Amino acid sequence: MTSSIPEAADSGRNWDYRYCWIRDAYYTVQALNRLGALDVLENYLSYLRNVVDASRRGHIQPLYAVSGEPRLEENIAPALAGYRGMGPVRVGNAAYTQIQHDAYGQIILSNAQAFFDQRLFRRATAEDFASLEKVGERAWKSYDKPDAGLWEFRTRTSVHTYSAVMSWAACDRLANIAATLGIAGRAAIWRRRAAKIRAVIEAEAWYGKGKRFAATFGGDELDASLLQLIDMRFLEAEDPRFRATFEAVEKGLRRGEHMLRYASEDDFGLPETAFNFCTFWLIEALHLVGRSEEARDLYEKMLERLTPAGLLSEDTDFETGELWGNYPQTYSLVGLINCAGLLSRPWSSVR
Repeated sequence: MTSSIPEAADSGRNWDYRYCWIRDAYYTVQALNRLGALDVLENYLSYLRNVVDASRRGHIQPLYAVSGEPRLEENIAPALAGYRGMGPVRVGNAAYTQIQHDAYGQIILSNAQAFFDQRLFRRATAEDFASLEKVGERAWKSYDKPDAGLWEFRTRTSVHTYSAVMSWAACDRLANIAATLGIAGRAAIWRRRAAKIRAVIEAEAWYGKGKRFAATFGGDELDASLLQLIDMRFLEAEDPRFRATFEAVEKGLRRGEHMLRYASEDDFGLPETAFNFCTFWLIEALHLVGRSEEARDLYEKMLERLTPAGLLSEDTDFETGELWGNYPQTYSLVGLINCAGLLSRPWSSVR
């Protein structure tokens, strides 16, 4: 019923979202873990294990059907007018054919939970680690190769910093898992690979003229995903390089109470709405750099945009405040959960 709602009026940015994106799954697992929702968390981890087991030599698609079906051919339903008559209504999603290297890191970061969390009924084993290593090999071989990126550009590719950092995270977490399992040799291999990827990112994604990181290797683009450098533990919030990057991202992409994914033209022209999940990334970054009151004020503004059902869409018109895009949107609800936990004051401070 809520498929193919456009991201902005008559924009043509209408997508069928009735699938499981690996990226969304990673952020959902993260939020469920922080909530302690173990039953749903374990179901997600089981689903992701099945994806890994069915993968072809470690190849991971950006998305799958909820059943695990990989083939999601996209076509248009001409008999359907669409939301407010703003077609097209799409069935299927061609993004399943795209190359998005960040998916390898997200699979490993999600599954790493099962090796460390003693609350889980089914803990991961050395056999599970061997399967994950096949995914890690893909991350290692592709970290500096072009892809469509997390925003799924359909007509161009670049070496995206976010994808490269996810590949670094894949190697870093595999090293941690191997050490926990007592496999010292494999831990050393993945640690060396993580160090190599880090060195390349620090050299190639650094925009020297602006003294900050860029969204692509050798480029100068700004992208809200650069705010995730601290969430993925690639940089600390106090790192001057992150502070400079954050300042540039906020200046270039913030629109009052909203945050854009990016401000440059894509396959459909210039973005017309803000991406709600990126606004939550902004809130997290504000808090972590010490601007907590501002972060709380912005979070309360986001709460005011909840529908009567307590839900959020994917996008918001930063001029009118109208909700647009996929509804309800997993990303937005994950942001709502993560920021609630981050901004909550400890019990000891409550009077």
